[in-house]
Amino acid sequence: MTKLVTIDAKGVHYTPLNQQIRKAIEDGADEIVVDNVLGQRFIGNGLRGNAVIRVNGVAGGDLAMFMSGPTVVVHGNAEHAPGNTMDSGKVVIHGSAGDAVAHSMRGGKVFVRGDIGYRGGIHMKQYEAHRPILVVGGSAQAFLGEYMAGGLLLVLALDGAMKAREIGSGIHGGEIVIRGNVDEACLAAGAKTLPLTDEDRARIAPVIREFADDFGLDPEPLVNADYTRIVPASARPFAGKYTWE
Repeated sequence: MTKLVTIDAKGVHYTPLNQQIRKAIEDGADEIVVDNVLGQRFIGNGLRGNAVIRVNGVAGGDLAMFMSGPTVVVHGNAEHAPGNTMDSGKVVIHGSAGDAVAHSMRGGKVFVRGDIGYRGGIHMKQYEAHRPILVVGGSAQAFLGEYMAGGLLLVLALDGAMKAREIGSGIHGGEIVIRGNVDEACLAAGAKTLPLTDEDRARIAPVIREFADDFGLDPEPLVNADYTRIVPASARPFAGKYTWE
């Protein structure tokens, strides 16, 4: 039997609010509903296990930071850096999110139905089977995938073509996949485009279907759409900056 706990965050400072959430999980809660959230930070910070946390309102910065396992669903927008250094689990945001989404993310999934700000996916990295995934339903601002070292960053551009500049600045691992054509002028110097192969499409199709299921979308037009794949132009983009050879 599912144990449900409801917490009212109205007027509550983020520290006692997060203490309440952590206590609910320690007491065996499977699902926690947090109502009236208005910018409280660090929700889900460092949590482990399999609980589902439903946030009603605007989640503050560093949502699900260092999280390993739980699922956080935000019915609203999120501020900067949701999924910061997350190890595993899932974050689903039914609105938009701020800058540095999935900052240094090491595993798990972050799904954003709307738009994200600047430097989305910055420093994303992967190790063996730990492959972080960031999917953006709308658009992203400049420096998408900056210093990316691993994982998948997928932009579905549901509301029109993405025209952000300096995509893939400093990228040295992982891949950025954007629906539609991407003007070469939008790429940073260290990034290049490759054709999306049938193998690539088969690999990202389950991610697209999962995203579509979470937000009630028809997955087929998205699975079958044209995409641009962006990868590092070099395996050692900074080699010349730190040697005297």
